[in-house]
Formats: sequence, structure tokens, C-alpha cells
Amino acid sequence: MTQTIKTEPQFFGAEALKIQHSTRKVQADIQLTSSKSESNRVLIINALTENKSKLENLSAARDTVTMQRLLSSESSELNVLDAGTTMRFLTAFCTVTNRQNTTLTGTKRMQERPIKILVDALQKLGAEIEYLNNDGFPPILIKNFISQNNTIQIRGDISSQYISALLMIAPLLPDGLVLKLTGKVGSKPYIQMTLNLMQHFGVQYKWQENQIKIAPQKYTSSNYMVESDWSGASYWYAIASMADDAKISLWGLRKKSHQGDRAIVQIMEKLGVKTEFTKTGVNLVKTQAVNSLEWDFTHCPDLAQTIAVIGAMKGISLKMTGLESLRIKETDRISAIAQELQKFDIQTKIIGDEELHILPNQTPKAPLEMINTYKDHRMAMAFAPASLLFPLEIERPKVVEKSYPSYWEDLLKADFQITTI
Repeated sequence: MTQTIKTEPQFFGAEALKIQHSTRKVQADIQLTSSKSESNRVLIINALTENKSKLENLSAARDTVTMQRLLSSESSELNVLDAGTTMRFLTAFCTVTNRQNTTLTGTKRMQERPIKILVDALQKLGAEIEYLNNDGFPPILIKNFISQNNTIQIRGDISSQYISALLMIAPLLPDGLVLKLTGKVGSKPYIQMTLNLMQHFGVQYKWQENQIKIAPQKYTSSNYMVESDWSGASYWYAIASMADDAKISLWGLRKKSHQGDRAIVQIMEKLGVKTEFTKTGVNLVKTQAVNSLEWDFTHCPDLAQTIAVIGAMKGISLKMTGLESLRIKETDRISAIAQELQKFDIQTKIIGDEELHILPNQTPKAPLEMINTYKDHRMAMAFAPASLLFPLEIERPKVVEKSYPSYWEDLLKADFQITTI
């Protein structure tokens, strides 16, 4: 029976949760959280058009709430907390709008996440930006901006958010922007999402090979409805794959989506879940999974933790590549995944900075220890579906507010039993 009580305040205040499922049969209709990636981009674009557009279905994720709050703030110090996208987008936004003597800071972890590549690019465009503590890392002080150049190079293999930050401010630069991407370009769908949304708001661009050109032009106001979050959907694919029987409908997803994490559809075709698109979203249907899979996550790194746990729990041998950006996320996600899977007696192999292998012929065992989240929302949400197999204890339940605040409440709708400990 579906529970409808309001649970977020109770669970967010808990130090840890115990999660289990008594039947391993899941039936649920879920209105997914909205896309944080789309929301944060359209908020920046709308701010660059003096907030003349009507934006609907914005994400309730803490990162997006933080973005909205800071965009409307007149303070000389903007604290992004642990929101990496917000830090990077606001760095470029405050530069092009010439918010002189503005400090951008964040949590201790945020001050360990690099921003040098973006700052270097903005300095080449004419920005005067100073590091306040450690070179290459927040906090930073944006002192002034006088446009001096319109052609820059930037590495494509670290974070597409640097590239998106530059693209969104490009139309406002006096001479536009010629952006040359060097080396391997990761998370291309997120770059394309940015360009598609810019085009929705009237901006034209040319992307040929590894060069993107945007002429000086004006954004135009235009209403926009934010899509539901494919990253959030991935945890429901995990639930469908691990359940004995599943009838799950996810609302608000589009067959033609800007989001790179729509790749979950193709990945899960191999791992035992078929997607049926409907007028309102998708239905998930259990199918037969393969015994082994190799997948390059270069363009969908936020799916990696989910897929690693699915493979481990279902005894599927996985070779996961293209994971280099996971090292600089909320935590070192490659090491975190491997460490937590050891609690299920699952052995992994890490190769360099970009490969994780889930070794073959393994059967997971019930963990004797609590699952650590490393203050990372995706660690909590990726491991929670494994409670279909074993009762789990997961620390810091509040971390999910970063991207999917109603996650625990939605699990209750699918008859998971959740108690505070």
C-alpha cells in the first residue's frame, strides 16, 4: 500500500536510514524531480535577458535553489555551498556582467575542486580574477572585466561545465567567442544541451569539429518548461532491474531530450530494463540482462555510480571507462564506489584515473557495515536500490537534497520501508 505521509523533514534530520523492501515487487507511478542541469542553464540565460522569460517546472534541488538565490543577491560575497555547476556558471556570469569585487566561495570540498581552467580562459578574455587562498581553487575574487580577446582554447576532458559557462556568456562579449576545444572532449551532450537551450532563447552558433563560434548577439525572452531529470530516472531503472517484478511509470521524461543521461535507456537495454515511451513519460519493463558489458561513460559520467551498483548486485561483469571527471566531483567517486562495494564482498579493479572494472563471477553478500555517502548525493541514491536484496543502512540521508529532494519520499511510494536510526 502506498504511503503518502510527508517524510522529508524527518528523514533529512536523521543521521542515517535503514531501508528494506519486503516483497521485491515494485509498482509505482513517480513524478520525477526536474532536471537540475536544464534548470541551472535556463536560470543563467534568463538572468542575461533581465529575467523576462517564464520558466516552469524548475528543479527543487538545492543546487538550483542556491542558483536562484545568488542570482538575485546583491551581496559582494556569493556562497555556492557545494554546488559545482553554480560555482562555474556564476564565475562566468559575474565576469561578463562586470560584478566588480565579487567573491565566490563555497564549502571546504568546493574549495578543493579546481576552477583554474575556467579562470584562465576568462582571464584571456580580459577578466581580472584573483585567488584568495590557493591558486587554481575557490574562493576567487572577480575584480574587473574589460574585453581584450575573443578566441581562446580550453581542454575538453575535465568538465563540460567550464565550456558551458563560457558559451552562455559568449553572445554578450563585444566580439563574440571562438572557442577551440583541445584533446578529448567529454560530456558532449551537456555542451549540446547548453547550445540547444541558447538557441531556444534566440542565439545562433556554429560547431564544426572542435571549434564553436558564437557571434555577438542578444538573447530573446522565451518561455520554457524544464524536463524531468534523466539522472534521477536512473535510480528507478536500478530498482526495476533488481526487483523480482516491476511496473514503474516515470512522468515528465521526453523521448527527444537535451539531457546526456538519457543514455540510461541504451545502457539498461543491456542490463535488463526496456523503456516504453508514453505521452506522459516512460514505462519500465524488465527483460533479460547480459552477463558482461563494456561502456564508455565519457558523455554520461553521472550514471556511472548507478550502473556500477547494478552490475555488482546482478553479478554482471562490467568494464567502465571514461570516468576521469569522477575524480573531481563531490568526492572521488571512483574510489568511493570501489570502497563501498567491498562491503558487499564485491571486488573491483581501478585502472588509472578513468577505468573501473566490476570483476566477474561474484555474488553480493549482505553488508555488515553502514553505507557511507561521502557527502555525495549520488552515492546515497545509487546504493539505495540494493535494499531490494538486503536491508541497508545509509548515512547522511539529507545529501539527496542536492539533486533529488523527494527521493526518500518517492521510495516510500514504491513500498520501501524506511526508518531512521
